Amino acid sequence: MLLLFIGLYLLLNVFIGIWAARRVKNTSDFLLAGRQLPFYISTAVVFATWFGSETVLGASSEFVEHGLLGVIEDPFGAALCLVLVGLFFAKKLYRLNLLTFGDFYKLYFNRTTELVASFFLVISYFGWVAAQMVALGIMLNLISGLSLPVGILLGSLAVVIYTFMGGMWSVSVTDFLQTIMIIGGLIFVTVNITQQVPITQVLQTVPPGFFDFVPTKNLSVTTWLNYIALWITIGLGSIPQQDVFQRVMSAKSDKTAVYSSLAAGGLYLTIAFLPLLLALYAKVLYPELLRGDTQLLLPGLIMHNTSLGIKVLFFGALVSAIISTASGAILAPAAILSENIFKPYFKTITDKQLLLLSRLCVLLVSVVGLIMALLKSNIYELVSSSSALSLVSLFVPLVAGLYSKRVSSVAAVCSMITGMAVWLLALWLDTTINPLLYGLLASILGWIGGLFWTVTATANSSTTPEEYTLPKR
Repeated sequence: MLLLFIGLYLLLNVFIGIWAARRVKNTSDFLLAGRQLPFYISTAVVFATWFGSETVLGASSEFVEHGLLGVIEDPFGAALCLVLVGLFFAKKLYRLNLLTFGDFYKLYFNRTTELVASFFLVISYFGWVAAQMVALGIMLNLISGLSLPVGILLGSLAVVIYTFMGGMWSVSVTDFLQTIMIIGGLIFVTVNITQQVPITQVLQTVPPGFFDFVPTKNLSVTTWLNYIALWITIGLGSIPQQDVFQRVMSAKSDKTAVYSSLAAGGLYLTIAFLPLLLALYAKVLYPELLRGDTQLLLPGLIMHNTSLGIKVLFFGALVSAIISTASGAILAPAAILSENIFKPYFKTITDKQLLLLSRLCVLLVSVVGLIMALLKSNIYELVSSSSALSLVSLFVPLVAGLYSKRVSSVAAVCSMITGMAVWLLALWLDTTINPLLYGLLASILGWIGGLFWTVTATANSSTTPEEYTLPKR
C-alpha cells in the first residue's frame, strides 16, 4: 500500500511537470521559467535547491554520530550560502539578464574563460546527479523491496520526463508542490514522534559537548582552519553554481530574487532541524538501528514505529526532497552544456533549435548520471568532492568580476586552474588541513599573479586594455 501511494505521488509530479511544460515557448522559458516566478514560488524553488537526501538522511546521520559540529556544512553552511546570495549577489547578477553562469564569465572575461568555467561547472554536477538517483533507488528499495538498479531506473525516469518536457517551469511548479510536502510532512511526523517520548528525556541521553557549536577540544590552528572549511564548503562554494543561479534568476524581479533567497535561507535552516530532532528520537527509541547504516536511521524509525498515514507523509516528504534536488541537478549542467559549450559552434542556431539542444542535453546529463549511479551506489563518495570544486575554481573570479575595479581573463583562468590543481594535489597528499583551503588560497594567488602579469604586459600601452573594460554592473 505504501508503494502504491508513493508511486501515485511520483506520477502526480510527472503529470504536473508535463502540464507546466505548456508554458515553455523559448529557451528562456526552459532555462529560467521566463523570469516570471512570484515570491512564494521563487522561495520554494530556492529552498528546494539542496533540501534532498543529504539533508534528511546524511545530516541526521552526522548529527547522531558527531553532534552539532557534524552538521556545520549542512544545514548551516547551506543556509549561509542562500543568505549571502541574497545579500551580495542576487541583485547584481539578476540585472545582467544572463541565462547561465557561464555567460557571466564570457561577459566579464572572454570565451576561453567561459569554456574553462563551464567545464568545471559541468563536471561538478555528474556525481551530484548520480547521488540523487541512488537515493531514489534506495528509497524505492526500502519501501517496496525492488532491487537497487530497478529502483534507480524507475525513480530517475520520473524526474527525467518532466525535466525534459518543461525545464525550469516544470521544476518550479513541482518544487512548489514538493516544498509543501516536505514542510508539512516533516512537521506532522515530528509532532507525532515527539508525543511518544518527552523531549527532555531524549536530550538527557546526549553526551557532554554534543551541542557545542564551535570546537572545544584540540584547539590547534588546524582544528580552527578545518572548522572554517566546514562553513565555506557550501557556504561560499555553492554561490557560483548554476542550480542556485537559475533558481534565483527565475524570479520576476531583482527584489523578488533577493527576498526569496533570504527567506529560503531562513526556511532551510528551520526545516532542516526537524530531521536532526527525529534522528535523536530514533537513537533513543531504536538504538539497534545505529548498528546498521546510520543514513537509514530515520527511515528505520518510521518503518518501525508509525501508522501507514505517517509513513506516506514521511516518505512522500523524503521522495519530494530527493526529486526536487535531482531535477535541478540535471537541468543545471544541461543549461551550461547547451548555452556555453555547444551553442557557440552553431553560428546560425535559432531559439527553437537551441531549445531542442537544451532538452537533448538534459537527456545526456541524465544518461551519464544514471551510468555513474549504477556503477557506484555510495552517495557520500558521489558527492564528497562536488561541493568543493566550484569554491577552488570559480568563486574568486566571480567575486572579482562583480566587485573588483579591474578584471583580467588571464587572471581568471590562472585563478581557476591553479586553484583546481592545488586542491587536487592536496587531496592526493591527504593533508591534515582541509585541501579546500589550499585550493582557495591558490585561487586567490592565481588571480593576483594573473592580474599582475596583465598589468606588467600592458604597462607601456597608451590605450586602456580590453582586459580592464568592465561591463555595466
